[in-house]
Amino acid sequence: MIETRAPEESRSLGARLGALLRCGDVVLLNGDLGAGKTTLTQGIASGLGVQDYVQSPTFTIVQEHDGRSRSGDQITLYHLDLYRLTDESDLESIGFDQYLEPMDGVSVIEWPERAAGWLPDRYVLVDLTIGGPHSRLLEIVVIGDQEFQKRFAGLS
Repeated sequence: MIETRAPEESRSLGARLGALLRCGDVVLLNGDLGAGKTTLTQGIASGLGVQDYVQSPTFTIVQEHDGRSRSGDQITLYHLDLYRLTDESDLESIGFDQYLEPMDGVSVIEWPERAAGWLPDRYVLVDLTIGGPHSRLLEIVVIGDQEFQKRFAGLS
């Protein structure tokens, strides 16, 4: 369990996570409204070299941001917010399966429980809990093969 005491600390943790991500990776963010999912995503975007301002795609469902990996390669951040979806047909209508292994980027998915039957075989799950007015408790669970888990070992 990691505790951050300010939004800047959450963004910093997100930037560390973002720097470890590679094309095809998926990050699931689970937490109540106001738990800091978008703040963490802003950090992930920074770690991916995204220069755009990142905000929650609640009404658009998916936002795409161009960035650069550490090696200088182009990488796209696909930021999804599934909060407004009501059933699996909504997932089909947005082409959700293309975001489960994005070959040209990374997907960060808020409210992943709305797509429980569609989750990929490997992903990074971050559970966010409100600890106080500015503090957040984050639990990072890496699901996947041993090599995938090893890449993220230093985060928790």
